[in-house]
Amino acid sequence: MVSSKRDYGQFCGLAAALNVIGERWTLLVVRELLVGPTRFTELIDNLPGIGPNLLTDRLRTLVEEGLVEQQPVPGDGRARQYALTAVGAELAPAVLALARWGLQFLDETDSSGATRARWGFLAVQAMVREDRVPDVDEVYEFRVADQTFTIAVASGAVAFGHGPAAAADLTIECDTDTFVRIGARMLSPLQAIASGAVKISGAEEAIRRCTWMLGLH
Repeated sequence: MVSSKRDYGQFCGLAAALNVIGERWTLLVVRELLVGPTRFTELIDNLPGIGPNLLTDRLRTLVEEGLVEQQPVPGDGRARQYALTAVGAELAPAVLALARWGLQFLDETDSSGATRARWGFLAVQAMVREDRVPDVDEVYEFRVADQTFTIAVASGAVAFGHGPAAAADLTIECDTDTFVRIGARMLSPLQAIASGAVKISGAEEAIRRCTWMLGLH
C-alpha cells in the first residue's frame, strides 16, 4: 500500500521509493532505527525539531508501509519500541551511501547543529571502503563520547558491533564533534591526535590499516 500523502504518479522504482520515504524527516527516523530498536521518547530526543505529532505521523506511515513495527521493550511489558522490519532494514546500504556522500557538504556553518554519539555507529559503516578492507584478522574499537562500537575484519570481510571488544587491536577515543569533523575531512587524524582530541592505542600497522580502510590515510 502506498501512502496517499505523496504520489509522484510515475511508473518508476525511484518514484515509488520516494512515495514511501520521501517526506521530510522520514530517512532520519530510519537512520535512528538502523542503530537499533528505539522508544518514541528516545526518537524525540535524537531528532530535535521534529515534534511529537510529526514523528507520530512519520512512524504511522512507516508502519503502514511495512518498514517499521512496534515491539515490546525487554524487561518492561507495558513499554513499546519501534524497530525496522526486514523490508525497512533493506534501506541500510542506501542510507549509508547517502551519509557518505553527504559528508562532503558539511562545513563550519553546520557545526552548531545537533549531533549524537550513536550516529557514529552508522557513520563508521558509511566510511568503510570495501576495496580497502585489509586481509588480516583485526578488531578496531571506537569510543565516541558515551558510545562504544567495533569493526571486526576477518578474511577480507567486515562486521560491525555495539559495545566494547573482548580484545581490540586498535582503540580510538574521541568526542562526537571530533569524530564528525574527521569523517567530513574538516580535521585530519594527525591534527586530532596532535591536539589531544583523539587518543589512539594500538600498533602502528593496525592504525595504518584502519585509517586506510576508512579513507582517512
